[in-house]
Amino acid sequence: MGADNRPDGGGRHPAAVIYLKGVCMGAADAVPGVSGGTIALIVGVYERLVSALTALDPRVLRHVSRLHTQDGRRALVRDLAAMDVPFLVALGLGVVTAVVAMSGVMHVAVTEYPGLTYAFFFGLIAASAVVLREELWLAAPQGVAAAGAGFTLAFLLSGVARNGLLAPSLPVLFVSGMIAVSAMILPGVSGSFILVLLGQYEFLTGAPGAFLSALVATLRGGSADLASATAVVVVFVAGAVVGLLTISHAVSYALATHRRLTLTFLVALVVGALRAPAIEVADAVARTPAALAAVTVAALVGAGLVLALDRTTDDLDY
Repeated sequence: MGADNRPDGGGRHPAAVIYLKGVCMGAADAVPGVSGGTIALIVGVYERLVSALTALDPRVLRHVSRLHTQDGRRALVRDLAAMDVPFLVALGLGVVTAVVAMSGVMHVAVTEYPGLTYAFFFGLIAASAVVLREELWLAAPQGVAAAGAGFTLAFLLSGVARNGLLAPSLPVLFVSGMIAVSAMILPGVSGSFILVLLGQYEFLTGAPGAFLSALVATLRGGSADLASATAVVVVFVAGAVVGLLTISHAVSYALATHRRLTLTFLVALVVGALRAPAIEVADAVARTPAALAAVTVAALVGAGLVLALDRTTDDLDY
């Protein structure tokens, strides 16, 4: 493996600081429309994150067969350090901590207060599209085609998910994990946004709590479907790992080689996905002045949050 050329100075930050930055990213990624990639820009780890993700190499596993030797252990540690795995572990633990903590809160919000919550999500996602509007490239036919494809895909997926055609089966959860984790390297697009688009957000925000409840009940000798709860978490995480090793590379390559087309597709995807929270709001909110005023305020609060984050980052530079 090569020398350490990480863009922000390698391992100068203590693990605890990196962990806390991961917590900030995870808290953002748990909310549709607030991008963990944007937070990574704000806290100064974005370039290092992308570099580390694209440096991951499964060939490092060749050292496993030699772990009983000192040379094998040293080679493994050396290669893991060259790929910046210690940084990814510290950051990842922070992300997971925040996502697990936030998922319970968000699950209550989407199940108990769906109208206000999805109106808030609508504002977040709409403002994300506004923030990214300058990335649209419609001056050439291929740009228009990319925008049309992104909008149509998101619009149709929103309808499919709403009609229950994407029930949270294990294959769907695996694919959701693959796609959602790739959003980690896209400032302006969040993993939770992808889950809302696919209709899996409400189910998956309840998954960590369901797993922990089943685990506690089992340890106390009670009856609980621990196997099913575990399968959901394991399959989603497995999809996320596969996504990190595959889709994240594809997205990174697309941004490097076809940046304008890729970003145009993504911005149009965000716009088309507004159908998903809009449907939820329409179904959950009574047509009264007070209710409409409440969801309007919720949407404006969400939009304001994203616009404030955009002012902080100043310029989303990929």
